[in-house]
Amino acid sequence: MAGAMTSKAFLTIIILVLTVFVLTPVCYGNSAEPPSILIIVDNAPDDLEISIRLDNTYAKAMKTDKVVETYFTFYSHGLRTAGDYTLRISSGSGTFEISLDKPMKLYNNIFTLDLNNQTLTAGKSVSRSIFLVSLRLTLTLLIEAMAFWLFGFRAKKSWIVFLITNLITQGALNIWINGFTPLGSYMILTLIFGEILVFIVEIMAFLILVQEHRRIRTFLYVIIANLLSLFAGGYIITVLPI
Repeated sequence: MAGAMTSKAFLTIIILVLTVFVLTPVCYGNSAEPPSILIIVDNAPDDLEISIRLDNTYAKAMKTDKVVETYFTFYSHGLRTAGDYTLRISSGSGTFEISLDKPMKLYNNIFTLDLNNQTLTAGKSVSRSIFLVSLRLTLTLLIEAMAFWLFGFRAKKSWIVFLITNLITQGALNIWINGFTPLGSYMILTLIFGEILVFIVEIMAFLILVQEHRRIRTFLYVIIANLLSLFAGGYIITVLPI
């Protein structure tokens, strides 16, 4: 009798979770224009300005601070009169110019500026990507490990499954997120979609491989842990660079 009640409760929770994922309202809205040129500067000084030469003047880039990084962005509507795409970088330490090669894509041309060497490199640096992916992965593992402990999992085998599963799922999720532009307008939606896929994989892995407690406790752990990851991840991507 108790087993039948547990199975019914388990099935009810699954249906409720799937209902939350499936019955989402349809929303319509205008997509924000992605930047045409985005320049990443590590530990940029407060007075740093980046401008692009137009016909007879210079237009300043929009500036966005993200803890240890600053983004300077130009949008296509402001580049219609740009000539040869010459950038002027100025701060208290001096001014220098760098020319960009044309033609470029209409959107999402990402560059990394090295102020010390006065060089501009296309794309995001590999060391930056490794550091940020590792940082986000570590924070996620700490949060989910705390939940795993509070749910009473102590067996060595359970923790091995926890570590391997999360390294695969959360590692893949963070590497995938790293492929997006740092100023993605709908990054939180990307995170939610990714967490749903992670939830599906983890619920299958934990229910099959973790036998320390009843399946209902394991299932509840996966739900709580992924909700915590989602909320924490949503906060992290608003504060830390992507």
